[in-house]
Amino acid sequence: MAYYRSVGHIPPKRHIQHRASDGSLYFEELMGEEGFVSDSSLLYHRRIPSAIREYRVWDLPDQSTVPNHPLVPLHLSTHELFEEGTVGVDAVTGRQLLLGNTDVRLAYVMADAVSPYYRNAIGDECLYIEAGEAVLETVFGNLEVANGDYAVIPRATTHRIVPRGTVRIYVIEANSHITPPKRYLSRFGQLLEHAPYCERDLRGPSGPYVVEAEDVEVHIKHRGDGPSGIAGTVHTVPHHPFDVAGWDGCLYPYAFNIADYMPITGKVHQPPPAHQVFEGDNFVICNFVPRKVDYHPLSIPVPYYHSNVDSDEVMFYCGGDYEARKGSGIGQGSISLHPGGHTHGPQPGAYERSIGAEYFDELAVMVDTFRPLRLGKAAQTSNDGVYANSWTRGGTGVSAG
Repeated sequence: MAYYRSVGHIPPKRHIQHRASDGSLYFEELMGEEGFVSDSSLLYHRRIPSAIREYRVWDLPDQSTVPNHPLVPLHLSTHELFEEGTVGVDAVTGRQLLLGNTDVRLAYVMADAVSPYYRNAIGDECLYIEAGEAVLETVFGNLEVANGDYAVIPRATTHRIVPRGTVRIYVIEANSHITPPKRYLSRFGQLLEHAPYCERDLRGPSGPYVVEAEDVEVHIKHRGDGPSGIAGTVHTVPHHPFDVAGWDGCLYPYAFNIADYMPITGKVHQPPPAHQVFEGDNFVICNFVPRKVDYHPLSIPVPYYHSNVDSDEVMFYCGGDYEARKGSGIGQGSISLHPGGHTHGPQPGAYERSIGAEYFDELAVMVDTFRPLRLGKAAQTSNDGVYANSWTRGGTGVSAG
């Protein structure tokens, strides 16, 4: 995202000598996307950032998936994946894969332990903090994150996640970059007046975070030849990767709180693109926040029934009471998957009950994908098995209530 920041001690010009107070030379690193033709930042390291002392294979958590076949809508309960009181789980190695395709993977974790130092070399990550607090320590500096924060972490950013107590995180791992929607941006990259958030809402890393240590392990997720196309390697580096004296540019991790999203509402029901917050290759991220709803005298505030002709729709319910799903068994921490080819919409009774409503107190994060999603092990174990019948009054599924 082309929003310039400068942190710490940098030289007056790019690609010239930059020295510490003792006269030693800093090592300049360009971290850039799409080769040399997109957003980038320059980081000034105290030591050579390429040095590797040892390396070994990292056996990743289970990345296997199976097709959603026979094709059905699903209700997944993420809170059932981790027992209350579970200890020693970190937010990197403890992730459980829910859904994925060749563009994006969706996972969930309840963590209380400090993660290893980690770098995703496949794509950007977007972490949504459902509950709790953590410090995101990065080579760019630190970010404090808490309930309702999105943290967008660029590809290949070395970082670790340090919970303060227990933190629940919904993880969106892309095989591409995650950015604000193009329609929100000027041709120079500024967020425009019609965008539902602006640069004031974005929190960048604090000033340089330097750590003195030797023989530090960094876990790297990268492209591989296995069935999932994903592999893992651990590099042991001779000196701590957090040795940056300063950096500047337009590529860095940042946080954005969902409460700072200004919802777009209308006289009649607004479609999901009105709620979009980010996008990646072949997927979008939207959020549905507490808001005033439609004000036409004959409006029906809940969504109309719709077919996802080109996409799978994943909703993560993370606050309030989602009006259209009442009576389906869905609650805090639930995920619904409405696959392409299935006509879906409000549960029985919700259509009628919403008439006359002026406000919805609901919070949900939606990911729409343009390739079919496959089911990870966590989806298979947390599926309630009856959601597909929840639109049938008197059927075998959850009561419509």
